Amino acid sequence: MKLTNLFRIAWRAIFRNKMRSFLTMLGIIIGVAAVISMIAIGQGSKQSIQSQIAGMGSNMITIRPISNVMGGVHVDNASVQSLTEDDILALKKQPEYLKDISPSVSARGQVINGSFNWNTTMQGVYPEFLTIRSWLVQDGSPFTTRDVKSAAKVCLIGQTILTNLFPDGDSPLGKNIRFKNIPFKIIGVLAKKGENTFGQDQDDVILTPVSTVQKRILAITTYQNIFLSAINEESTENASLEVQQIMRKSHNLPVGTDDDFSVRTQAELISTFTATSSILTILLAVIAGISLLVGGIGIMNIMYVSVTERTKEIGLRMSIGASGADILWQFLIEAIVISITGGILGVIFGITTTKLVTYFIHWPTLITTSSVVLSFMVCFVTGVFFGYYPALKASRLDPIEALRYE
Repeated sequence: MKLTNLFRIAWRAIFRNKMRSFLTMLGIIIGVAAVISMIAIGQGSKQSIQSQIAGMGSNMITIRPISNVMGGVHVDNASVQSLTEDDILALKKQPEYLKDISPSVSARGQVINGSFNWNTTMQGVYPEFLTIRSWLVQDGSPFTTRDVKSAAKVCLIGQTILTNLFPDGDSPLGKNIRFKNIPFKIIGVLAKKGENTFGQDQDDVILTPVSTVQKRILAITTYQNIFLSAINEESTENASLEVQQIMRKSHNLPVGTDDDFSVRTQAELISTFTATSSILTILLAVIAGISLLVGGIGIMNIMYVSVTERTKEIGLRMSIGASGADILWQFLIEAIVISITGGILGVIFGITTTKLVTYFIHWPTLITTSSVVLSFMVCFVTGVFFGYYPALKASRLDPIEALRYE
C-alpha cells in the first residue's frame, strides 16, 4: 500500500473521532509546551546571569582579605587589614596579564542635598575602576589621578542617588552634597547599571577618590578590596594566577602557608551560577518530560481502543489482500500523525506561553532552536514507541477471527 494512502487513511480515522483525537493529543501538546517553556525559562535565567556578571566587568578580578579568627573572635573581611599600598605597587610592577588596577574602600552613611537625604554607600576608588567595571559616565566627567593624589572632595553619583536627591530633575553637576557632614562636589553622573546577580542596586552608590574616603571619612591607610582587569577575557585565568603569586610575594608568605587574601574572577562566578541554572533547567525539563510520557501512554491507550473498535475493518482489509505490514504501518502512521500534530500545536502553545511569561511576569526567557527540535524529535519517538505495540497487535490479527468479531 502506498504511503500517501496510509496517511490519507490515518487522517480520515483521526477526523472521524475529532474530540477523542484532540484529547489524545492534549497530553502531547501540554508536554511539548511545558518542555519548551521550562527550557526557555532556564536558558533565559542563565543568559541573564551571564550578562549581569559580564556587565560588572567580564575580565574583572577581585582581591579581598580573608576573614581570620583572632583570640577566638571572628574578624570580618572589612576589618582585616591585609591590603596595602605595597600590594598596589607590587601589582603595578611589570604585570604580564593585568591591565587596570583600582583599590577600593567604602563607607555607609547619610547623603544630604538640601531637604532631601538618602542612606547610601560612598566608595573610594581609582579612575581606572570605571574601566574595570565597564561603567560609563552619562553626564559630566570622571575624577582624575590628580584628584586621588590631593584627596579631592569630588564625586560621581549613581542613578538612584540622582533620583532621590534631585527629584525635580535639576542637573546635579557642579552642586554640592554632604556625606557625614563633608561637602562633595558632583562632577559626573554614572550610567544606569541596575541590579546585580545578588539583587543589589548597583546605582545606589557614590564614587569618589580612594584617598578621600581613607583620609576624610575612615581615617585608614589600608584597602578593603582591590579590583583588577585582565588584558582580555581569555587571559583571566592566567591573570588570576599571576595576582596570587604577586600577592604571596608581597605578603612574604612562606611556601605551604595559606593565603591571607582571596582572588576571585568573574569566570568563577559565571561558572557557579550557570552550573546551578543548568541543573535547574534539566530538573524543569525532566518534570515537563513526564507530561510527554503521560501523553505517550494516552496515545497507546487510544490506539488499543481504536484497534479493538476497527477489528472488522482490519479483517476486511486483510481479506482483500492487505498484508500484516500494511496494517502495522496503517496504525503506526496514525499514532505518529497524532503525536506530530500534537507536537506542532505544542510548539505553538509553548512559544506563546513563553512570550506571555516574559510580557506579564517579566521573567527572562530564551527560546532555543535546540529545545524546539528536541521536543519535536521526542514527539516522533513517542508516536513510534507508544503506537508500535497496538499496531503490531492489529497486524497479527487473524483475518477470519477479525471478520467474526462483534
